[in-house]
Amino acid sequence: MTDRDRARLQQQLTAAFEGPAWHGPAVLEVLDGVSAAMAATRPIAGAHSIWELVLHLTGTYQLVLRRLHGDARNLSPAEDWPPVPAPTDESWRDSVSELRRLHLELRRRIAAAEAIDLDTPLVDEPPYTAFTQFIGLTQHDLYHAGQMVLLKRAMRDK
Repeated sequence: MTDRDRARLQQQLTAAFEGPAWHGPAVLEVLDGVSAAMAATRPIAGAHSIWELVLHLTGTYQLVLRRLHGDARNLSPAEDWPPVPAPTDESWRDSVSELRRLHLELRRRIAAAEAIDLDTPLVDEPPYTAFTQFIGLTQHDLYHAGQMVLLKRAMRDK
């Protein structure tokens, strides 16, 4: 990975997670001002809550970090969509803090990596390249940020 590649990946990961993203709000921008009660609310029937989406994003960061270590295990259903803890302010802060921590850990790993070939799969199955894994995280973050925006609007409109 070249220094230019590293800088571009860092920029994309940061924009999708912290902002500014060209499309609209990034993950942390959407989460700004969300309380535990709001995060646990299901304003749209059949849709996940904001909290569930945060926990799901956390699992996805765990997955890519695993793959960086050569661990090809997919997420279990409980890791992919873990149960929401008791809806307290402290547990909400902990959930968002863990997501932030994992995001920063990934960025640190990319910054420190010398031997990552972006065109080589991190694991054999699925055979996604390292580049696809990293950019896929940005796409995944933004997809779910959009869902969170809709959930916030639905709460506001009720």
